[in-house]
Amino acid sequence: MSPKEKTINPKKTPRITKEARKPAPKKQAPKKSRWVRWFAWFSILSSLMIIPVAAAIFYVITIYPKLPDPATLKEVTYQVPLRILTQDGKLISEIGTKKRLPLEYHEIPERMTQAIIASEDENFFEHGGVDFKGLGRAVYDLITTGHKKSGGSTITMQVARNFFLSKEKTYLRKLNEIILSYKIENELSKQEILALYINKIFLGYRSYGVGAAAQTYYGKSINDLSLDEYAMIAGLPKAPSAYNPLANAERAKLRRNYVLRRMYELNFISEEQMQQAQAVEVHASLHSANIDVKAGYVAEMARQFALEKFGEEALDNGLTIVTTLDSRLQEQANDAVYRGLQTYERRHGYRGPVKTLDANLLQDNQALLDNLKEVPNYGDLKAGVVTGFKGKTTQVMMESGDSVDIPFNTMEWAAPYKSVNYVGKKPTSPKQVLKVGDVIYLEYLNKQWQLAQDPKTESSLVSLDTNNGRVLALVGGFDYFRSKFNRATQGRRQVGSNMKPFLYSFALENGMTAATTINDAPVVFKDNYREDFWRPENYSGRYYGPTRLRKALAYSRNLVSIRLMQKVGIDNAIGYFQNFGYPLNELNQHKDLSLALGSAQFTPWEVARAYATFANTGYLIDPYIIQEVRNYNGEVLYQAKPKQACREEPCEIPEEDRAPRTIDPLNAYIMTDIMQDVIRVGSGKRARALKREDIAGKTGTTNDQKDAWFSGFNPNVVTTVWVGFDQPSTLGRSEVGGRAALPIWMDYMQDALKPYPNIPFPRPEGIVNVPIDPETGQAVPPETANAIYEIFREDRAPEIPKVTRKQIETITNELFD
Repeated sequence: MSPKEKTINPKKTPRITKEARKPAPKKQAPKKSRWVRWFAWFSILSSLMIIPVAAAIFYVITIYPKLPDPATLKEVTYQVPLRILTQDGKLISEIGTKKRLPLEYHEIPERMTQAIIASEDENFFEHGGVDFKGLGRAVYDLITTGHKKSGGSTITMQVARNFFLSKEKTYLRKLNEIILSYKIENELSKQEILALYINKIFLGYRSYGVGAAAQTYYGKSINDLSLDEYAMIAGLPKAPSAYNPLANAERAKLRRNYVLRRMYELNFISEEQMQQAQAVEVHASLHSANIDVKAGYVAEMARQFALEKFGEEALDNGLTIVTTLDSRLQEQANDAVYRGLQTYERRHGYRGPVKTLDANLLQDNQALLDNLKEVPNYGDLKAGVVTGFKGKTTQVMMESGDSVDIPFNTMEWAAPYKSVNYVGKKPTSPKQVLKVGDVIYLEYLNKQWQLAQDPKTESSLVSLDTNNGRVLALVGGFDYFRSKFNRATQGRRQVGSNMKPFLYSFALENGMTAATTINDAPVVFKDNYREDFWRPENYSGRYYGPTRLRKALAYSRNLVSIRLMQKVGIDNAIGYFQNFGYPLNELNQHKDLSLALGSAQFTPWEVARAYATFANTGYLIDPYIIQEVRNYNGEVLYQAKPKQACREEPCEIPEEDRAPRTIDPLNAYIMTDIMQDVIRVGSGKRARALKREDIAGKTGTTNDQKDAWFSGFNPNVVTTVWVGFDQPSTLGRSEVGGRAALPIWMDYMQDALKPYPNIPFPRPEGIVNVPIDPETGQAVPPETANAIYEIFREDRAPEIPKVTRKQIETITNELFD
């Protein structure tokens, strides 16, 4: 080992002195660095405080002043559907984008408020607008789970959001919601807040508020619901689509039962009540408003009136339109049209079932019912499916699930349809008409269900008060939902012989009388448009020679009318027809002799108005169908002011309220008396079955029986009925006005005339009776054999021939013999 080398004994360690063990002293930081750090921390803390303070100041200065004033909630208006009523208060229709039946707090059943409180905000009556406990629970759920499990919004906060704020999910909106809630609680009572919430909330199927929901899901008033139904509705606000009983019955039931459990926990109901309500199966079904009267065409007329008068918002402003309809007469008009068209159908045979179901479905009742639900029901028809036969009885399952028996004697009419003029062999058993699986239409007639069919024909009816034009009933077609075209006001059709009374009235005005004779003989005219000849005929195909005007109108003699038009002049007649309200432009389109036979096209509305002029002694009234319009608070926004026929002398109606007189009262009376002969002996004699002394009218039939009319009246009610195909084609041989239209008129008028005494039309002064020869129309002595009495205007009455001495002696001898 080299002397310089040393070994280190690991067991020996260097000695460390006491001083060496002391830590080295720290260097003192400069005072300037310490203050820098302190300033930095102060700046950070100050910034954290300044941001919310600045934000608060910004909010108070810029946003808070712009928040809505909760006081406006005291005058809130809801989007409420347009309601259309009859004059006697029956509901015709509700039209609007939202269904709502607003309720005052005192109108809300206690069970409903309890269910809402239990499901939405159990501390509603204790908190001041914000439930911090509930809000904290919602925040905790969100932080710990990342999902929102419970809602932190109170009912007041939801009112603030629903009425004033958007639905965007931002912290600013939530802050606004909280601030507004306090302001609302300070301005409104708890009861007012709860009523706002209950009326505003969306509950599915366009229903807003519990009143509308009760109607939509149960077809009941809110006061008529059961406990389980209250709970079902109260469970909807959370998620109307998810918990909807129509869309998801199982989820809806779970939600309903939760509400019931919360009601029990809050001591609103007993445990037994909870259990009984929870045991009820979900039974909600979709209901429309409880319509009292079918009048779809009138509802559409009222809707159009509202839009024109008040704009688009009219459908959501809670307006009520009161129409002029009499609900009883409207129902009778509907039934008369239904029955009349079915009667026509039975005359022309059975066209077959709607469809025939596969035999495999016949063992599955639910499948049968599902198929029946797809068949639209029009008018008074109901769908059913043939399930079997028992002797001569047909067994039918209705869409309600009920089974009914159809006796064969009610379907003996159902020979196969061939055409409007031909039917096949009359059936002798139901199996010749129907087979198992046939889906058919039935109507309830004479206290039993009978085979029927959806008619191909259409009809319309307009009935007016002759004194002021008030529409008593209006039917625009067999069913509004089958065809929305309103034939009563839009359907211009040739009126046929319904035009003749106005021509005859003009003849009287020109010095003729009911006894004037016109030759009923063949006539031929050159048709310049067709480069052919026009050979008009009577319906019977026969000609009767010289005929008195009374008789010619009663039997609707065409050739007399044509010669009469020649005598008075077409231009003159057109001018006179305007006295009855007929539009000049339509009259001018038919400026030829065919106008005498009703070639012009008018609506039943226009025709009824014209006939009313005869009924009310000569006044032209304006038909109207809107009586008044009220806003949601019941204030009248519009009131009809119809012009009145001034029938009494002296007239006590102010001048400005009188309808214009357009024809002489004596003319109106004579024409009415002639039209009574239409019913007594002429083309409308079926109406004698009504046994009324106060009715008059006229049939109308166009070429090839394409249109059938009857217009008739008593002093107070005028009604026009039209029957035909929408696309003009023949109704069939013999389907004239007296057969196709008159029975509908009679069916309706027998009810419409009940309130009025059955007494003759009042006879005005200035009318005299003169004996005439029935063949020549000439005045004759009273003692003349076969003489009849005719009425004349006193100033135009013919002079009665003086009786000669020889005639007196002959009469005397006959008396003594």
